Amino acid sequence: MALKSLVVCPDEASSHVLGGILKALGLEVDHCAAIADAPPKIAAHRYDSIVLDCENETEALDMLRQLRASAHNATALTIALASGQNNVRQMFALGINFVLYKPLSEERAWSSLRAARSLMQRERRRSGRVAVHAEAALDYANVEKVPATLIDLSEEGSALQSEKKLPPDCRVYFQFALPGHDSLVRLSGEVVWQDSTGRVGMRFVSVPTSSRKILRNWLATNTPVNVAPAPQVPRPAEKIAKASPSNPGPGDSGIARLRAAPGNRRTQSRHACRLGADVFRAGIPVPNRCSVSDISSGGCYVEMPSPFPAGTHVEIVVRTQDLKLKVQGVVQTVHRGFGMGVHLVLKTAEHHDHVQSLIRLLAESGEGTEVSSPNDPWLR
Repeated sequence: MALKSLVVCPDEASSHVLGGILKALGLEVDHCAAIADAPPKIAAHRYDSIVLDCENETEALDMLRQLRASAHNATALTIALASGQNNVRQMFALGINFVLYKPLSEERAWSSLRAARSLMQRERRRSGRVAVHAEAALDYANVEKVPATLIDLSEEGSALQSEKKLPPDCRVYFQFALPGHDSLVRLSGEVVWQDSTGRVGMRFVSVPTSSRKILRNWLATNTPVNVAPAPQVPRPAEKIAKASPSNPGPGDSGIARLRAAPGNRRTQSRHACRLGADVFRAGIPVPNRCSVSDISSGGCYVEMPSPFPAGTHVEIVVRTQDLKLKVQGVVQTVHRGFGMGVHLVLKTAEHHDHVQSLIRLLAESGEGTEVSSPNDPWLR
């Protein structure tokens, strides 16, 4: 089925530019010269995207409210044409996905609409999004408690407005309380897309059972009855092109894939892996079963549901068919329910050799992917 877009714009020149780009991207295009002409089309047809001129902000905001309550287009990708005087934050709260600023630049329009086009197939979701306004706190790499606002939510992911630009290759741990609930939802996700305004699309990667229950109950109560789920399609991860450091493949979806980011301080190459291990608190001979999912000569990431507090001294024992590695370290970063980043304390040349041997083994066997960066999130 061909993708379809509705352009609601009174300016003939802008409409011509937008329509031309959308058609070049393979979309069928309908046009309304006035916002008042749009409701009948929205009521009668399903659109994959809607471009809305927000020159008359009052009418535009009312149109957005009608759109999100409509039977056919509640989850349509929405692109606003805005000026510096528009209340863009309020538009995002009502479900805008992209903003094109006036005067319209054809080059910027091409870039934004091309990005929107790549998301339209994804927006034919397995489950519909529900509008929500809730404060959230984000942790990623060595950055903690970044304020954000949830804009919409499903069991699979969320759109949010972040006060900081997120690195494109990072695992994000965040927590929030949904309206009407006191219990916090804690989960991890990965960035699918973001734009220059701070709008971010997140796909959930790992959701603990307790948080999943809260999400399902809240969505069951708050999903509009006239919004039917979109047809099922494969997850976006199943469509990802050949993996690269900047475009991780489906196999890279482990919880602790905290990728290189400008805010980190890594000085070593990092290798993703999946190694069974035991971790001990210093001085306590009780093993805690875990997985090491990321290692460099400076640190590693240990996945376990009940990580130790920051500052805890630990000993990690990793066994493979070819070697046994026993190293000491100090917990640096903690993500409750997911794991912890550990700074390795390599006291002797033998310890260094053992870690390097493991890294070489991973590289030779293909079990790990090397990602180099001038930063290291474990050295805080």
